[in-house]
Amino acid sequence: MPEHAISPTRVQDYPEWYQQVVKAADLAEQSPVRGCMVIKPHGYAVWERMQGILDGMFKATGHQNAYFPLFIPLSYLEKEAEHVEGFAKECAVVTHHRLELGPDGRLIPTGKLEEPLVVRPTSETIIGAMYAKWIQSWRDLPVLINQWANVVRWEMRPRVFLRTAEFLWQEGHTAHATREEAVEETLRMLDVYATFAERDLAMPVIKGPKTAGERFPGAVDTYSIEAMMQDGKALQAGTSHFLGQNFAKAQEIKFAGQSGQEEYCWTTSWGVSTRLIGAVIMTHSDDDGLVLPPRIAPTQVVILPIHRTDEERTAVLDACRVLERELAATTYAHEPVRAKIDARDMRGGDKVWQHVKQGVPVRVEIGPRDLASGAVSVTRRDRPPKERTSVPLAQFATEVPQLLGEIQQGLFEKARAFRDAKSARLATQADILDFFAEAAGKGGFAHVHVADDPAVTALLDPLKVTVRCIPMEGPDEPGNCAVTGRPVPRASVLARSY
Repeated sequence: MPEHAISPTRVQDYPEWYQQVVKAADLAEQSPVRGCMVIKPHGYAVWERMQGILDGMFKATGHQNAYFPLFIPLSYLEKEAEHVEGFAKECAVVTHHRLELGPDGRLIPTGKLEEPLVVRPTSETIIGAMYAKWIQSWRDLPVLINQWANVVRWEMRPRVFLRTAEFLWQEGHTAHATREEAVEETLRMLDVYATFAERDLAMPVIKGPKTAGERFPGAVDTYSIEAMMQDGKALQAGTSHFLGQNFAKAQEIKFAGQSGQEEYCWTTSWGVSTRLIGAVIMTHSDDDGLVLPPRIAPTQVVILPIHRTDEERTAVLDACRVLERELAATTYAHEPVRAKIDARDMRGGDKVWQHVKQGVPVRVEIGPRDLASGAVSVTRRDRPPKERTSVPLAQFATEVPQLLGEIQQGLFEKARAFRDAKSARLATQADILDFFAEAAGKGGFAHVHVADDPAVTALLDPLKVTVRCIPMEGPDEPGNCAVTGRPVPRASVLARSY
């Protein structure tokens, strides 16, 4: 018998472990179209949980949802030179509008379009064109709109959830009368993402601005939240961009100010994607499969009836249904506890391991002996699979919110402790080389003063390391760049990344 449900383990082969966790949890699989994925019901249910929480947070900050076209005229992208240059190599382009049957029976694209259409890699340009129509006066501002959509960025090295040619995301696009309002919006949404990551995904993040070379194409400033995965690599989990007036000038988004003078709007954009599912997998999962924080788990408690005879089945299922109703009447994180009974006719061990591999936070087994003793057998996903506790049946429903809260908080604290243990403050170029030495198997987050300079890039590129962000929180300690010696106001975070 293998020691763990997932093979290989994280230590043996981390990339393959990740793929096997996705498969064992039945989250997604590769599609017939290279680089694309099929998100299966369990994976999509996790995304719906994320989507629902974020959507509520967006609306609480005054944003509305809308929808914009999938196709963007090529000329729209060309209006913002830096933007089109940044996405040119990733764009999928539609050049024909129909198919005809050829003489050999094969379909041939015909009906060439007058202007090629780009399948949206992001929507700044098409949304900007609409904002130019909608915004006339300062009274029309601010415009605070979000859309839930799919985008296409041609990905040559796909990995499910982390990098796929097509993925799901949300993209917020706002327009403001002043620079100050737009900057405030940019930072507000960065805080929304950081709160969601830490509170709901139990994933500690570092937030801060990107260097010039890592900015979103066309942005004045890009801010990100960066999380550490269990292999020590960073994952950019969300971005918020202050676009200044760059896109407004390209798209002619103007308004008449209170003085009557015509001005350009100040705009922002911000987004997160299904990459967050990959982030959760690599932050919390173990060698037995997926581990889901309770706040985003589609099922928080699974009830497993155990019986041998029809008579036992009737009594046990009745007790399970009563418990299911009691749990539904109990709240955790301001929502009813999400519980379900798994009464499928299959081996109990197979059912247990399926729920282990799918990351259900709490499993409850109820059999005739449990009913006789008035207790249930409880197993937590954040503990070893065979570690059980006995809880009085009459008390279990009332104790579940505290139990789920302990699991949620425990996952966050474990991930934060791991990150802290894999982080270091460095002072010299030699320190950087040693910290990221492949032969030593090192890696993690290096906090070091570095300038935004080509000499730093020249040192980091061979190491496959980038400046992830310049942390906004923590000590504001100036220092000298470890590479150039130039004074810099704050330390940056260096890491290998996904």
